[in-house]
Amino acid sequence: MGSSVESVDDATIIKMSSNRIKYSLLNIVSPKQNLSFSQLKIYYEEKSFEINENFLMQLNFYTSDNKFNYPAYLLSDNNDISIKVASYEGEDSYNLIQNEEYGYCCLIKSTKKVLDKFNMINKTYTTITNIERKEIKKLDAVALREAIINAFVHNSWVLNNPPKFEIFGDHISITSTGGLINKINEEEFLKGYSFPRNPELMRIYRDLDLVEQLGTGVLRIIKAYDKNVFEFSENFIRLNFKYNKYKSLFFENNKNLTITQNKIMLLIKQNNKITQKEMIEITNLTRTTITKNLLNLKEKNIIKRVGPDKGGYWEIIDECETNIKS
Repeated sequence: MGSSVESVDDATIIKMSSNRIKYSLLNIVSPKQNLSFSQLKIYYEEKSFEINENFLMQLNFYTSDNKFNYPAYLLSDNNDISIKVASYEGEDSYNLIQNEEYGYCCLIKSTKKVLDKFNMINKTYTTITNIERKEIKKLDAVALREAIINAFVHNSWVLNNPPKFEIFGDHISITSTGGLINKINEEEFLKGYSFPRNPELMRIYRDLDLVEQLGTGVLRIIKAYDKNVFEFSENFIRLNFKYNKYKSLFFENNKNLTITQNKIMLLIKQNNKITQKEMIEITNLTRTTITKNLLNLKEKNIIKRVGPDKGGYWEIIDECETNIKS
C-alpha cells in the first residue's frame, strides 16, 4: 500500500484469487474428504440421469491431485454449511422471533427446503365479488423462486459465508455474499447480462431443472417488481421484496369503520371461522391491533363471537351497517 508493506488477511487473498481464477471452486480442496452423495444421486435419478461409477468425476468433484473439491463439499450429504431463515417481528431486525436451520446437507436439498419455507408463507389473498374472483400472492412467486435460487448459485462460497434469508412484517430480504463479479457492472447486471460466479454449481442446478438459461432470473425479478429491489455493495447483493398490499385490492372502506376494521370485516365475511392468528398473518398487523379492533367491533354490536375461541365462529350482526360486498 503506497510505500508501506502490510500483511493481507486470508479472506482478501481468497477473494482476489476467486476473481482471477476460472472455476475457482474446483481448485479449492474440500475441508472434509470422507464425503457421501446419496441425496444428490437421488435428485439426479429423479431426473432420469444414469448414475454410474464415473458420476462424481463427470461432475468435476475432484481436484487435479484427486481430492474432493469445494463443489463436492457443498453438495455432499453432510457438510458444515449453515443455511438459516430468520423471522422478525416488525419491519427491522430488532426483534428476532424465529431462526430456522436448513443447512448441513446437500446444497440442493437446502435450496428446496428454503423454497418450501417461502412457498408456505407466500399466501394467496382471495375475495369474491359480484363480478369476479380476485387472487394475488403475498409475493410474486416467480420472482421469489428466482431470487432464492440465485442466492445459492451465485453466492461467493470461497468466503465461507452462506446466503441469508430474512422474513419481516412488511417485506423479505435475501442477501448473497460477494457483490458483483468483476466482469460486469450494475447496469449490465440489471439488463440480464450474466457471468456466473460458480459455473460448476450452475451446471448442476440446470441438470436438476432448478435454473433455466443464464440471466433470465434477474429480468423476471425486474418484470415483477423493479430494479430498485436490488441493493449492491462491494461484498453483498441484497434483494428486498415488499408484500403486496391486501387493502388496495380487496376491500372498500366503510366511512363508519377504520381501515383496519374494514380489513377485519372482509376477512370475517370471507371466512367466519378465521382465527386471530390468521388475521395477523394476512394483514401483517400486530396481535394487539387485531385484538383491539375486534373488541371495538363487538362493542359496536357489529360482530359477535359464537362458541369458544377454538372451534367457534364469527357472526356479523348488522351486515347492512358494515356495507361489505359479497
